[in-house]
Amino acid sequence: MLRISDEWKDYECLDAGNGEKLEKWNGIILRRPEPQAMWQISFDKAWNKVDGHYHRSEKGGGYWDLKKDLPDFWTVKYKELTFKVTPTGFKHTGLFPEQATNWDFMMDKIRNAKRPIKVLNLFSYTGAATMACSMAGAEVVQVDASKGMTQWAKENMHLCNLDDHKIRFIVDDCLKFVQREYRRGNKYDAIVMDPPSYGRGPNKEIWKFEKNMTILLEACIKILSDKPLFLLINSYTTGISNIVLSNMLKTMMLPLYPNGTIDSGEVGLKITKNNLILPCGIYGRWESND
Repeated sequence: MLRISDEWKDYECLDAGNGEKLEKWNGIILRRPEPQAMWQISFDKAWNKVDGHYHRSEKGGGYWDLKKDLPDFWTVKYKELTFKVTPTGFKHTGLFPEQATNWDFMMDKIRNAKRPIKVLNLFSYTGAATMACSMAGAEVVQVDASKGMTQWAKENMHLCNLDDHKIRFIVDDCLKFVQREYRRGNKYDAIVMDPPSYGRGPNKEIWKFEKNMTILLEACIKILSDKPLFLLINSYTTGISNIVLSNMLKTMMLPLYPNGTIDSGEVGLKITKNNLILPCGIYGRWESND
């Protein structure tokens, strides 16, 4: 299934093609590389009227060409959520707007559960999913190997006025944390994760999606409560199909929790100029039928 995040007011994908995308972030226009936008288009004047343009380097990485003095950061709102954004190294802004459809899914499930829900957010980045789940009333534990991203997530918590909510911020290797939670006997009603293709933990632990994903999923299933609400996997790993995620959940999750539904597909953004869809990643999820 294709799920489009089309309820934004502060974000807009203006155009995409020729390996790039043109976006408006609460009035600030950025031009960034986009490998998925492989179709050919003609660059019109709008592509040159930008506030920031990320150029790739032939030697790897790249740099931002800022056309005017931008603030150190600014904010975008999605419904009742507020997030900090700013151009960072390697083209990112600290937020993946295509994930809004998943935020909506999680918030709806938590609010409709009508019972206390404890959520574990793995590879949590700047904590957008954490804030969505917390806003819906869940207790959240979020884990990421980066101290800088964890600090950014705390700033997002302040922006969302969630300081008095139950949120724990853990800087750790995600797999090791989950394994320790199993030994400690801690359980979670819902788990969301966004594992990278490749990464390193705080103590140089190596993560490879193809090698470690099955191990992580198996460990996560062991710390689910007796009445789990959902388990959601997001992925941007090139070459991995959403069917892979679906098959993993069908073979590993569904036999233990048959009273649930498996769904998988792509997440994307609508391109304003021509109503094409920009594919942005894949997801796989199990959700309770209760």
